Amino acid sequence: MIRNITLFILVAILFASCVGNKRLVYLQKDNLHENQPKDTVLREYDLTYHDYKIQPQDILSVQFKSITEEDFDIFNDFGMGGGNIGGGGGAGLIGLRGELVDPQGQIGFPVVGKIKVQDMTIFEVQDTLQSIASQYVEDPVVKVRLLNYRFTILGEVNAESVVTTQNTRVTFMEAIGMAGGLTELASRDNVKVIRQKGDKAEVFYIDLLEEEFLESEKFYVYQNDIIIVPPLRQRPIRRYYSQNLSLLLSSVSAVLFIGSFFGLSATR
Repeated sequence: MIRNITLFILVAILFASCVGNKRLVYLQKDNLHENQPKDTVLREYDLTYHDYKIQPQDILSVQFKSITEEDFDIFNDFGMGGGNIGGGGGAGLIGLRGELVDPQGQIGFPVVGKIKVQDMTIFEVQDTLQSIASQYVEDPVVKVRLLNYRFTILGEVNAESVVTTQNTRVTFMEAIGMAGGLTELASRDNVKVIRQKGDKAEVFYIDLLEEEFLESEKFYVYQNDIIIVPPLRQRPIRRYYSQNLSLLLSSVSAVLFIGSFFGLSATR
């Protein structure tokens, strides 16, 4: 009787701790075990991308280049760089610095003053600054990058972290890769996302198991997103009960031995 109960417990733990491939494989379509033709495009999806718009508290790297002589370069004179190559037709680096977007959505430059950049894309800011710089220096080239594009990923990942990148086009699959990937016990079909929208926070869930997620408007990570990966239901069993399985087996073996010993004693 005790042996049957022990066997039942072991089988129950084994099945309860199993996680099938359908719970683990990203972006699934049709049968996981089906042999798909190789070197052939099977499906196409239209990717939906929303260009990031600059918001207050963003930090922009603004880099100017010009052939204007240093003595006549207003950007250089006000400490925005140096080392220009003047008069010889070469391009000099005027500056690389972080400009904090203020609560009014503006960045400021000496002489030029405040410039509204909120709700512009990186390229729109770049074109705007280049147009303004052309009024003061000769043949300017302006490069703008967002320095603090970041998101937070927590939960069942191998490296919980706040990730900062200059790439404003990060997919959720890339975000997971930056966090070292998901653990084996992560629930991939119920990932929670908290997204900042102005003075509000939106909460939604995404399913990373379905291939159709590729064409979702939620396929890309946004600035300040918080991604929370929950565990599977099997997590407590795999992480805690399975660790104590050897102790359970030892205890059951001891009980069986004692029972057998007293059973033999009674028959004598």
